[in-house]
Amino acid sequence: MQQIYITKKGPPEVLRIREVPEPQPGPGAVRIGVNTAGVNFADLMMRLGMYPDAPSLPAVPGYEVCGKIDAVGHGVSEQRIGQDVIALTNFGGYSGAVCVSAQQAYPLPSGIPADIGAALPVNYLTAYQMLVVIARIGSRDTVLIHGAAGGVGLAALQICQLRGARVLGSASVAKHVFLKNHGVDVVFDSQQNEFAEAVLAATGGRGADVVLEPRHGRWIMESYRSVSKNGRLILFGFSSAATGKSATVFSTLKTLGQVPWLTLNPIRLMNDNKAVCGVNLGRMWDREEEVSSWMMELLSWLAEGQIQPRVDRVFPLADAAMAHHYLHDRKNIGKVVLAVAGGRSRGDEPR
Repeated sequence: MQQIYITKKGPPEVLRIREVPEPQPGPGAVRIGVNTAGVNFADLMMRLGMYPDAPSLPAVPGYEVCGKIDAVGHGVSEQRIGQDVIALTNFGGYSGAVCVSAQQAYPLPSGIPADIGAALPVNYLTAYQMLVVIARIGSRDTVLIHGAAGGVGLAALQICQLRGARVLGSASVAKHVFLKNHGVDVVFDSQQNEFAEAVLAATGGRGADVVLEPRHGRWIMESYRSVSKNGRLILFGFSSAATGKSATVFSTLKTLGQVPWLTLNPIRLMNDNKAVCGVNLGRMWDREEEVSSWMMELLSWLAEGQIQPRVDRVFPLADAAMAHHYLHDRKNIGKVVLAVAGGRSRGDEPR
């Protein structure tokens, strides 16, 4: 089978393709013949050497897949062979086949294409954890989503709409019309350094009840200022460190140096009546049953048409480097996906 692997950190061109034997499922596991694999910012950070939970190199990127079970390990019913599924993979997804525990292979709802399936797990579970589990948003809430046109951003937008929350968002200017047409009430320029006053103005001086911040560093404090009393700032990324396409210690240290380590202290949080929370889906592997319950609700929403992942572009597996360039350049509105086992899943033009 074909597989994309990385032997050294660097620009997208360090992604190489190779032929390797298919893996064999162990006890309690299934093997999935992969049709599509999602491309996430975690993959980019892994390639840059900035993802602390990534396996040692050489390693295979890829956190989620969609495909068909073609083999099962001891203790798993053979009736699962032939089942279309989606799965989280904890890296290794840029492959023709992967093995995961049977519990982590979720049946794909009937009629859902493979590219849509691969676009669901990471983005929607992250958004679900932030908005449903931690923030517990409702119809009275106003939510500010930074990076609102990305994969997590659009997932968060749809969950907010399901819960009846008002949505503010930030994105590059070229994406503003799309977001307004899809229900974002007020859109800000994501490169605007000082936006808290604009958020306060858009909320009658109250601030947003929930702010989702994926950039880290200098953006944290301005997002904190945008939060209302009894509001929640949720941090879920480190994207401002990935300023280039090659690994640099300077960009990482610069981002860490701009974190308000001393300013956001327990006394200030108490006096301001605000909460700061963090989400890292990659650290939830020991809570399999809990995450599975989130996934089952998301799959129910997907089957009912209440959520609809937007795939911006599908690249062939061999063009994984191009997919990384595309995501680095922030060209995407929605998800970037790799077609692994059958060429293009829906065509490779942006939609």
